Amino acid sequence: MSKHADANADGSVWCIVVAGGAGTRFGQPKQFLDLDGRRVIDVALDVARASCDGTVLVVPADSVESESRLQGGNTVVVAGGATRSESVRAGIEAVPGNANVVLVHDGARPLASAALYKRVIDAVIGGAVCVVPVVPVVDSLRSIGGGVVDRDTIRAVQTPQGFRRDVLLQAHSTTAEATDDASLVEATGYEVVMVDGESSNRKITEPVDLIVARALCKDDAILRTANEPREGVDQ
Repeated sequence: MSKHADANADGSVWCIVVAGGAGTRFGQPKQFLDLDGRRVIDVALDVARASCDGTVLVVPADSVESESRLQGGNTVVVAGGATRSESVRAGIEAVPGNANVVLVHDGARPLASAALYKRVIDAVIGGAVCVVPVVPVVDSLRSIGGGVVDRDTIRAVQTPQGFRRDVLLQAHSTTAEATDDASLVEATGYEVVMVDGESSNRKITEPVDLIVARALCKDDAILRTANEPREGVDQ
């Protein structure tokens, strides 16, 4: 039975966790780095498993065998492609046919909370076909071509992003590339709905991001405060 059976009786909710990057800035894949005694990817998977009916982990091809042993039967492990979009497509192929809602999450975002997953899932179950968590931009912005960009009209996009399965499949039916899946869905003509993200849900891209993530893991009070929804997100 689906964890979301009351609202989604006809199917289940699955999450694709994309962790296929090489991590050149860190000398090893960043998803396998230590985060307060546990690997980044394992912390990310814990919340995905608790929030969804099933999970697919997309990793580099040479890590599939070892990750399959580590994850046991809790997660389907598949090899990623040369690009992010190819990796997501590989994950979609591993999602069972009875899944109505599919989330896509960056494995390098280990601190997304269960509450954030719930906001995204509830929005899709409620009728949205594409849902993204967003946070306000706090820095002043300037265009490279000159001029100030009004940051009140800009939001930074996070994951997990949630989709109606058929819409995500349609968006990935081409070989188009994008930095996130919502952009592909929007390009096919569907509306993207925004929900509140979390300031702690930062992607580990630079070494300083790992330092911040480790500090947040050590201080639950700070993490809870950082995860409080922000007001004023345009729906």
